[in-house]
Amino acid sequence: MYAAFLDKTIERLGDRKESLIPILQAIQGEYRYLPQDALQYVCRHTEITPAQIVGVASFYSQFRHTPVGEHLINVCTGTACHVKGATSVFEGFRKHLGICGDADTDQAGRFTVQKIACLGCCTLAPVVQIGRSTYGHLTPNQVGDVIDDFLSKADSNGSATALSMRSGTEIGEVRIGLGSCCQAQGSASIRDELERIVRESGRPIHIKPVGCVGMCHQTPLLETVSQKGVSTFYAKVKPEDVESILFRNFAPRSWTKRTAHRLGNWLSRFWSDEFGDPTTERRIELHKEPVCSFLEPQKSIAMILGGELNPGDFEEYLEKGGFSALKSVIAAGNEDKIIREIEAAGIRGRGGAGFPTFRKWELVREAKSDKKYVICNGDEGDPGAFMDRMLLESYPFRIIEGMTIAARAVGASKGYLYIRAEYPLAVRRVRDAITACKERGFLGENILGSDFSLELSVKEGAGAFVCGEETALLESIEGNRGMPRLRPPYPVERGLWEKPTLINNVETYSLVPWVIAHGGAAFGRLGVEKSKGTKVFALAGKVRRGGLIEVPMGITIREVVETIGGGILDGKRLKAVQIGGPSGGCVPAELSETPIDFESLAAVGAIMGSGGLVVLDEDDCMVDIARYFLQFTQEQSCGKCTFCRVGTKRMLEILDRICEGSGRAGDLENLESLAEQIKLGSLCGLGKTAPNPILSTLRYFRDEYEAHLNGRCPAGKCPSLIEYRINEHCNGCSICSGLCPVGAIPPTPYRRHRIDTALCTKCNSCRAACPHEAIDIVPAQK
Repeated sequence: MYAAFLDKTIERLGDRKESLIPILQAIQGEYRYLPQDALQYVCRHTEITPAQIVGVASFYSQFRHTPVGEHLINVCTGTACHVKGATSVFEGFRKHLGICGDADTDQAGRFTVQKIACLGCCTLAPVVQIGRSTYGHLTPNQVGDVIDDFLSKADSNGSATALSMRSGTEIGEVRIGLGSCCQAQGSASIRDELERIVRESGRPIHIKPVGCVGMCHQTPLLETVSQKGVSTFYAKVKPEDVESILFRNFAPRSWTKRTAHRLGNWLSRFWSDEFGDPTTERRIELHKEPVCSFLEPQKSIAMILGGELNPGDFEEYLEKGGFSALKSVIAAGNEDKIIREIEAAGIRGRGGAGFPTFRKWELVREAKSDKKYVICNGDEGDPGAFMDRMLLESYPFRIIEGMTIAARAVGASKGYLYIRAEYPLAVRRVRDAITACKERGFLGENILGSDFSLELSVKEGAGAFVCGEETALLESIEGNRGMPRLRPPYPVERGLWEKPTLINNVETYSLVPWVIAHGGAAFGRLGVEKSKGTKVFALAGKVRRGGLIEVPMGITIREVVETIGGGILDGKRLKAVQIGGPSGGCVPAELSETPIDFESLAAVGAIMGSGGLVVLDEDDCMVDIARYFLQFTQEQSCGKCTFCRVGTKRMLEILDRICEGSGRAGDLENLESLAEQIKLGSLCGLGKTAPNPILSTLRYFRDEYEAHLNGRCPAGKCPSLIEYRINEHCNGCSICSGLCPVGAIPPTPYRRHRIDTALCTKCNSCRAACPHEAIDIVPAQK
């Protein structure tokens, strides 16, 4: 039964070991798991051995070995989702579907529920993905509505890159963001409504999909542009707002149609008791507060033309100056000059390590070999980070241009973009962009008529955080388990298939075209002495205005949180900012004047990382945050190093005890001792940095650890140490009872309610919804 499909797959992907991961991905894509018969067929008809299949299929978390339901529900447990209640949402889905014990699929076989490290939609936390539909800002009591919505609509999100092309006769343009975050907030429905109204009205309006504007807290965001170039922005648009917005900006010439529209609108609002005008309520002014505070401190280089470019329109990218940098370096024919510009710019690797980019390029160029490779590391696995996804989705041509310039500089003729499989829209857009570049002579043989040739292709990751480490990434591309190599030799000397290989991350390549076009000195004038230029951050967590931001290096944490982010949600107090993901650290509020640059962050126990910046407030437990990150790195450890494999497990056991109120004397000292040994004895960056969140929280929040040792969670977060109790303010409205996902609050209308502590999961749904502040969090009774 598998023969026809597998024969075509093997013919398309190849029969060698380096094709193993794509073959397994194709099998799982077709059957939703890896049937044993299919794997045996692969072994019989390729050079791939059973041992290789078992080794790879058991290593990567993407691969499933048992059948799954018709639909897969991925519950994101990234940092932002964790602090906003992802665990309760996960349990809510299981409860709603009747999934018990170790099972992960409902009895009807329709839905399988699983946790996933990060979906890269951190500003919408908690986030869930079902098929190609993404839902944000969820609570446990919403899970039934989410499932119903998914089943009721066509699964078409993200299918379109280009919606309509210009004819030259348009009376204006409407721009709508169709990135993953925007679609999760409903922009695809806005797109559909735009198309319907334009089609039915016959008005020549150009509907244009655009990339990320950065203001994720305002999505869905819609921009109208008149024939004269006047822009008007509308935020948090709903499908029912579209007709009024179009009418206000592109009113029909006919007096009869204008009058009929106004009358119909008035009657609709009259009968619905909604007298607000969406063209006024949804409109935002970029030069006024609070939008000005969000945008003004930023400087766009990697994100230049954000919200203007159609990610899939090659011609528009060309018209806006795209590929001018590539044309100039090909015409100049001076590869050393390219590297000197990168040196003048002072770019340091934006993937987290901060290694001087020019030096890496220089080493690959100097290496003697008949073959060299260039690789884009898009395996953005840090929970709480989504910069690479947004850049890949919004600016695929820019990243390809940066890679092509790098390949020209170092003498590479083959390259790969290694992108997380959890980013399907990014994968599709990059593949489409590569095809467009090949068709127009910007990739392939003799680029732009020169003697320079470059072939690029996409390799999808398979769910291993460790593959963000460059040598583990190389192993994955070669079809192996993603286990880091001993260094030296470094990839610049012996990388992919033992050949010199240049590896930079997505953001680094996205900066290159601007640097070449404007000169390295112009980039170097931004930032601070040892950290030049700009940095893209994913601003998420307990902040008013989350989103994708690009700021000059040296900006302070306070400016990012208070000025750009607008401060903490719900008037709470800033407690800490977690920077750098699982490899980073928690910087307390009292150090918020710390500049964001490589050296300053290292001095306070954090790292730049790839750019995740998660804001924590007074309700967050720092011991729980430390345990969350250690649990993540322990699960993601490849197991090659004893210190990392065993040491992180021992640390996690201690933290589990502390969070459950069973801490022992000497636990904190043991954590510090183990942390230092793991940092010294681990082979790669994952192990060397895994203790950072624990060390930074012990350094700044030791009193919270000591409170846990005494059986108390000051933040009221750790389930084993707290109880929910209804106080005398309860008037028996029963809102809490109706929202409790586990039935822990029996309805007693007009009387004070009680919570069954044996059933309560501490999901906080009742407390968040109570209009009378009648639910307290108190220490658990021992």
